[in-house]
Amino acid sequence: MTGQTHSPIIEVAGRGLAPIIQLIGIYVFFHGHYGPGGGFQGGVLLAAGVLLLRMTVGAENSQAHVAAKRTLTNCAIGAVIFVGTGIVAILGGGYFLDYAHLPVQWLEPAYMRYYGILFVELGITLGVMTGLITIYDDILEVDYA
Repeated sequence: MTGQTHSPIIEVAGRGLAPIIQLIGIYVFFHGHYGPGGGFQGGVLLAAGVLLLRMTVGAENSQAHVAAKRTLTNCAIGAVIFVGTGIVAILGGGYFLDYAHLPVQWLEPAYMRYYGILFVELGITLGVMTGLITIYDDILEVDYA
């Protein structure tokens, strides 16, 4: 089971819609950087674009966009970025994800919060996106070689 359709109309529509969905996902990620939320929703939209390609052009043909053998590793990297940001704040003398205690002495507290949220949202987005792709690939039993 490859998940590929045999309709050229669906294939062209999938190839056209996937980049638009991913562009919206990037926008949601960056919008979440300035307000609450955004990492999870952006990750879901980015995964939806990749999964749309997996369903319309097939899992084998969509490996150039996001390779199945790297998704689980990237999911773990996203989790490490998220947790690592919190642990660095603890090591700086604060609480978990207390951005004021990040050990960056040359930045003002507002900028420390800015970069702290950026790293947290980046970790969440990467983890959610690649986690959902990994689940889909496992269901289809995609070869990771």
